[in-house]
Amino acid sequence: MIVEILEKNDAKILHHDEKFIVALVPWESLRKISQQLFEAGCYYATGVGVDERPLNLSCSVYHILNCEEEKRYIVLKAFASNLMVPSITPVIKGANWAEREAMDMIGIRFEDHPQPERLILPDDWPEGVYPLRKDFRYNERPKGVKAPQKREKNPNIMEVPLGPYHPTLHEPEYFELYLKGEEIVDAKYRGFHVHRGMEKLAEGRMTINQIPFLAERICGICGFTHSCAYCQAVEDAAGIEVPERALYIRTILLEIERIHSHLLWFGVAFHLLGFDTGFMHTWRIREDFMNLAEFLTGNRKTYGMNLVGGVRRDIDEEKKRESLEVIKRTKSEVKEIFENVLGMGELLRRMEGSGLLSKKEGREIGVVGPTARASGIDTDVRRDHPHAAYGELEFKVPVYKEGDVFARVLVRYEEVLESFWIIEQALDQMPEGGILNEEYEIPRLAIGLGATEAPRGEDVHFLITEGGNKIYRWRPRAPTYNNLPAIPVMLRGEELADAPIIIASIDPCFSCTDHVSIIDAENGKLLWRGPLNMVRRKKSWEG
Repeated sequence: MIVEILEKNDAKILHHDEKFIVALVPWESLRKISQQLFEAGCYYATGVGVDERPLNLSCSVYHILNCEEEKRYIVLKAFASNLMVPSITPVIKGANWAEREAMDMIGIRFEDHPQPERLILPDDWPEGVYPLRKDFRYNERPKGVKAPQKREKNPNIMEVPLGPYHPTLHEPEYFELYLKGEEIVDAKYRGFHVHRGMEKLAEGRMTINQIPFLAERICGICGFTHSCAYCQAVEDAAGIEVPERALYIRTILLEIERIHSHLLWFGVAFHLLGFDTGFMHTWRIREDFMNLAEFLTGNRKTYGMNLVGGVRRDIDEEKKRESLEVIKRTKSEVKEIFENVLGMGELLRRMEGSGLLSKKEGREIGVVGPTARASGIDTDVRRDHPHAAYGELEFKVPVYKEGDVFARVLVRYEEVLESFWIIEQALDQMPEGGILNEEYEIPRLAIGLGATEAPRGEDVHFLITEGGNKIYRWRPRAPTYNNLPAIPVMLRGEELADAPIIIASIDPCFSCTDHVSIIDAENGKLLWRGPLNMVRRKKSWEG
């Protein structure tokens, strides 16, 4: 199906294997091909702007779609002639943020884009300065410009700011809620306050095997899945064969990360609902898995395990026994907590029918992970694009059609139980052998794509190698990047008091989503840390 659509529209296939297809698409056919692929069941994963002027005197856009029916990704490449390319947002809403990011960071313009506004850069960033162009140095310090706010207010609507620092929020984020009485009639989001310059740092200064250290710090909770996705992208680009035992170890650690991430989220959700007993018990159980992660890896956050070609540490018999004991001890405790929750009517009333997202809306936006599965979208990268050892293991993918907060709770609860089962299988079936392949060469200008199922959903890393030991372009896309645009849809028509739990129901991770450099306009200082300073930057509101 994919190949037929491409060939019918004069696209040139540059790469074709069982994992993904790369096609060079004619400028005039890009929107038509994208629409046909979307209508055929593919959904939008992410988009990448690349400054290829040192290579071919042009910039390019890479649109990546997930074609689950064929268990492959399709990468549509289009040259930006005179820095212009047709927008596909009119036919695929999920491309909105990716195209606007390419506008901000590369300077590519998208013809007929319905919302050609800044997404990532603050309003006082100088025009004509694009941080991810190759002629922009990683330590460059452009001066800011004054950018007055222009906003119209409706006297019949009350505006309520939520964030960027608020007791119900756990990272810097800003939502502006518009109310009639207690009802939310609209909501706008403005994010990207916590920028760290990771892409520029990786492309400019780091080697292939230094980047996993950086990738796993994209997120403070699900860092291991990011380092896996990055390593898979390099391994794919270079044709590196990873030892089978290492694939099983990656699977075990990915599921431990999923368990402790979901348990953390349950605690936060219960706290927002006023059920602090549930909060304390889920975090008590989570501590067992944090200790297990430290026992297996030397770090409570599973840092430092992944390398291109495998993993650093093995799992011996003692570690197997301890892992199985932790699972046996905690499985019944998790079930007991949720049996109690399901019997508490006051909690169920806060969750059932709240924060609705239909299957149609979810697919148009491109939501992923538990957010998608709670709205009836049957998707899971572990099953649809098997990575690590998932293709050798049995597990179920929970899907609910209700699309409310409670459905998102149930999806995550069932996923925790499935994670127990996956770990048990992986420990039992793990083959003998080595854990790291260090015999490889990195080709020049090879495209790699790595995808994992993070706790929050599909995690995609796209890269182009430079050859030797460097990366030419690296684009990590966290699941929250795809899920956040659904928040205004979920909030409309809801009560103000339910806004915190509705926002939390997608398990948003804002540090994952933000990945660019920020310069202080007042003193020109490059800010790698210091979110308190960053959120003072002037931003326009995101609809």
